[in-house]
Amino acid sequence: MKRLLPFVLLASAMGSFACVAQPALPLDDRQALIETLLERMTLAEKIGQLRLISIGGDMPRERIVEEIAAGRIGATFNSVTRADNRPMQDAALRSRLGIPIFFAYDVVHGHRTIFPISLALASSWDLEAIALSGRVSASEASADGLDLTFAPMVDITRDPRWGRTSEGFGEDPYLVSQIAGTLVRAYQGERLSAADSVMASVKHFAVYGAVEGGRDYNVVDMSPQRMYQDYLPPYRAAVDAGAGGVMVALNTVNGVPASANRWLLRDLLRDDWGFRGLTISDHGAIDELLRHGVARDGREAARLAIEAGIDLSMHDSLYLQELPGLVERGEVSIELIDQAVARVLGAKYDLGLFHDPYRRIGRAADDPAEVNAESRLHREAARQVARESLVLLENRERTLPLRKDARIALIGPLADSHVDMLGSWSAAGVAAQTVTLRQGLEAAIGESGRVIHARGSNVTDDAGMIEYLNFLNWDRPEVVQDSRSPQAMIDEALGAARDADVIVAALGEARGMSHESSSRTSLTLPASQQALLEALVATGKPLVVVLMNGRPLQLGWVREHADALLETWFAGTEGGNAIADVLFGAHNPSGKLPISFPRSVGQIPTYYNHPRLGRPYVEGRPGNYTSQYFEEPNGALYPFGYGLSYTDFEVSKPQLSQRKLKRGQRLEVSVTVKNRGARAGATVVQLYLQDLVGSAVRPVKELKRFEKLSLEAGETRVVRFSLGEEDLRFHDARLDFVAEPGEFEVQLGLDSRAVQSARFELL
Repeated sequence: MKRLLPFVLLASAMGSFACVAQPALPLDDRQALIETLLERMTLAEKIGQLRLISIGGDMPRERIVEEIAAGRIGATFNSVTRADNRPMQDAALRSRLGIPIFFAYDVVHGHRTIFPISLALASSWDLEAIALSGRVSASEASADGLDLTFAPMVDITRDPRWGRTSEGFGEDPYLVSQIAGTLVRAYQGERLSAADSVMASVKHFAVYGAVEGGRDYNVVDMSPQRMYQDYLPPYRAAVDAGAGGVMVALNTVNGVPASANRWLLRDLLRDDWGFRGLTISDHGAIDELLRHGVARDGREAARLAIEAGIDLSMHDSLYLQELPGLVERGEVSIELIDQAVARVLGAKYDLGLFHDPYRRIGRAADDPAEVNAESRLHREAARQVARESLVLLENRERTLPLRKDARIALIGPLADSHVDMLGSWSAAGVAAQTVTLRQGLEAAIGESGRVIHARGSNVTDDAGMIEYLNFLNWDRPEVVQDSRSPQAMIDEALGAARDADVIVAALGEARGMSHESSSRTSLTLPASQQALLEALVATGKPLVVVLMNGRPLQLGWVREHADALLETWFAGTEGGNAIADVLFGAHNPSGKLPISFPRSVGQIPTYYNHPRLGRPYVEGRPGNYTSQYFEEPNGALYPFGYGLSYTDFEVSKPQLSQRKLKRGQRLEVSVTVKNRGARAGATVVQLYLQDLVGSAVRPVKELKRFEKLSLEAGETRVVRFSLGEEDLRFHDARLDFVAEPGEFEVQLGLDSRAVQSARFELL
């Protein structure tokens, strides 16, 4: 027997009563509940459910409470404490039908505890560590009364000029797909209705990472074949993992804005992929259809969006203003409205809000006394994950690890910057709670050695850039300039270096330089930092460069002159301790790049799995009349999958269980991995495939499997991978997903460039 609950009791769950008692709702029957509510709702109430309102953005909080109580708001975002969210839920339960609202936020790489940025998480190649970051994020966000996160961001990125490179997981469809599914499951937990789970809303659908010139909000124009093969798989992986929501991108897709793209949202997402969840416009995207030039006015913009398949309208009022008239005039059917409302109600049901509207908000008596209390952080997990994300790019003459009895000159504008440890989209993270590199080194070295700190330079001396970076932080500038002259700061740094055994230079980007709308035309270090670096090199002291950045940088000069180079990205709350763990050898670095580092901006895009060519450049052969740049070496400076260790690993030639593979059978590929160094360490064995002959041009190689393993010094282990027909499939010229008979090359190694190969045939 299905449980029925008088709706007036639901509305009074926390002491707030609906104005008018309603007949019982079938709470244990999802579809029946939705249908019952749709029958009772007025058109205005239905449209209210389709509005996602920004706290502090669209209207004052007091007005938002009034609108919620009137049934004109279905969800909110940017409110991140239980005490703030509870009055809004109270207001929702005072509305005529007492339908609860849900609360959303951008929890991208942590909530209060900030984990490394997404690109750094991908550098771990460790799905367990990534899942831990997601589970902690969900636990902390839900404990603050949040129900939904606008994450994971799974846009494939092959142009590092794009500022949002920092938010994604790199260039490879397979790796990003694995991470996408992992994080969806981590956020949503075993039961989405559980109090410590939040709904994942994967973004940005679709192909946002391919904007022209790396310029944010720009157009995307690509062949359907490339879209299906390279850019769509991560979104599909998130959907298949059960993501409850999809955030729609701001860019155009082959001439049609994503938020008005019926093919994208209905034909592909719903009909082909079977997605039954919630679609959400990006911030103000429906209004932007006018500026895209596909809608002549707000009425047409609202019609295009609802017809395309946008359920929730974020941060604009066009649905509220225009949908009633569109329905009354017959330009939009009530059935279309009901479908969207049903999905909103379904999301709320799945989140458990109809059974308990305060499932994540809890009781006021249980609110934390201090929302930013140290006890609410998960420092051990943050430090553990951050260590796994660091990538050792260079280590000449075993410069690292450092001795704890050394005198270390710690120099650079990022060496003691709390806010920059957070990285972009740091949710409710508090800068003062981060551990800077200076703090991490000083804690690790203790009384054994000495840390001599000097700023050395500003992040940049470009006044226009500083003004841009501080534009949204006018009340408390995020990038604070040292008023001394550049030469005075360099002189101080040189003084510190003279008293030191080794220099550690913390250089890179302010976090705002790798953020939404922060596209760059140059990937070099800012001139102020380059001048500092050149002065440090001239001292002749051993030089360790610690990079902090949200995208690949142009590092040719740095590579030539630094003795060691450690990519730390933006490492989060425990970043300073994690970096110190690696610098002093308490942790052996094992990160691998999830994105190629180009030699220069002129070589962009540089990605490992590019299509084969009729005139390929072959290193060591004459270059004329081949696909090349003739001014500098070709290929990535640091390739996809690359990363060093403090020990040395050896990988054998791959062994195949058979040379001919019949459809329906499995092929086993095995390699022997040996740690031939003097200390324990971890590495990532990577398996790539090349389709040697296809009906359409195929990539030079594609990642298909990987395994991260730890080995003691001298230890040997056999790693086995299983491949089947599904791993050989691709989208042909007709977009059919096929595995064509023929020969394949399997390549194994510790990065995408240094591989050993064997061949087999699909019959």
